[in-house]
Amino acid sequence: MKNIFAKIAATTATSAALSIAIAAGANNPAQAIDFNFKWLGDAGYSAVGSFSYDETTAPAIISESGIGATNFLQSLSVSFLDPSKNLLETYNTVSNGVSESKFFTFNFDTSTHTLFGGLDLGGGKGVIGESFFQGTVGDSLFLRQDIDQVQPSITLDQNSGSIYVTKVPEPASMLGLLAFGMLGVGSTLKKKQASC
Repeated sequence: MKNIFAKIAATTATSAALSIAIAAGANNPAQAIDFNFKWLGDAGYSAVGSFSYDETTAPAIISESGIGATNFLQSLSVSFLDPSKNLLETYNTVSNGVSESKFFTFNFDTSTHTLFGGLDLGGGKGVIGESFFQGTVGDSLFLRQDIDQVQPSITLDQNSGSIYVTKVPEPASMLGLLAFGMLGVGSTLKKKQASC
């Protein structure tokens, strides 16, 4: 019987601590918002990546292009994988609010959480053999590789322009789910204790 009361006390204390942490997070909301994206080509090549921006200052539409300081994006990285899911290359196209690619193109609707229009990610430094992901969302997207900076790049894969974007859950919402689960455990223990 003492064991059940100890478990209930521990659960209650944990729930209270999590509630305080969640309330503190609500008073100081995180400014960065993170998204993941995934593209799958018709031949099995894929591109996966993530990007972030400050949700308190971002407009409804984020449009970025070229090399140098970005307007709103804080980070963007992309990795390319072959059909066997072996990593080909990873590029940090935007790091600390600075684009490293002169061909960089990015358009994102912050209200619908969708990419649209022109897209060009990955290589862009003029290095022989670099890969890049480009095209028009909803029309055609291509994974290409530069061969020698003279000949046209080769297309490794393409699709009809579909790309999937998902929002990364915020830590506060994860804490909320954990607190909710802990309350459920507490009520289950109370029911067991009442039936004894």
